Amino acid sequence: MGAMKASVSGNLAVISFYLLIIGFSSISVHVDALRNHIVGGDRGWRFPAKSSYNIWALHRSFVAGDTLHFKYSRGAHDIVRVDAAGYRKCKVSAKESAKAVSSGSDKIRLKKGINYFICSLPGHCAAGMKIKVHVKKQKSH
Repeated sequence: MGAMKASVSGNLAVISFYLLIIGFSSISVHVDALRNHIVGGDRGWRFPAKSSYNIWALHRSFVAGDTLHFKYSRGAHDIVRVDAAGYRKCKVSAKESAKAVSSGSDKIRLKKGINYFICSLPGHCAAGMKIKVHVKKQKSH
């Protein structure tokens, strides 16, 4: 009877260990699925924009939780998340402006739906320094 108890508890320990490993691997797959996208690729976020950043975005797939990484010379630009009207008109509200980032290496997490970003420095948005990103819901695992 004692040997049987030891065998059962040993099996339970092994099963628990494997379930733990499977659980951790599921978590890591979920986290690894999120990606960091460098806006503009090797060129980065620059003025004047040689081509539309929207064309760059159309060639990629984005899911909620992914990160847009804006790389540029510090002080040369900023990044402001705006609404659709702000994107179309290149206008930033006081609330949006208060959340502007300008480190030169800014990472912004994407939300499900359409995400709009512009450079709010005078003339930059009108010259093409804006991007609209369509973001899908993150797949559940």
